[in-house]
Amino acid sequence: MNSKALPRQVNPIEVGVYECDIHLKFRFIEEKSLLGDRDQLLQVLLEALADGSDEFLDMLHQAIKVKEASELTASPEMRRQLMRLRNSMENNQ
Repeated sequence: MNSKALPRQVNPIEVGVYECDIHLKFRFIEEKSLLGDRDQLLQVLLEALADGSDEFLDMLHQAIKVKEASELTASPEMRRQLMRLRNSMENNQ
């Protein structure tokens, strides 16, 4: 029996910039007062969608398109974060 540990094979993780286009159509039951605050409404809807359909939410249609975008189209903050991610992954190998 060989007591030496086998070298761990690590598949390199590639990160990139992607554009995502999401179209959703659904019916939902909610308090009318929530409809006036768009930010709060969006937060409630995202949480409901993440939890999945139930008796308060009926999904009617969903379409999602994701495509890789040029890193040059990303904001400077996003490009810096991308460089940090790549550098940290190189240091961990």
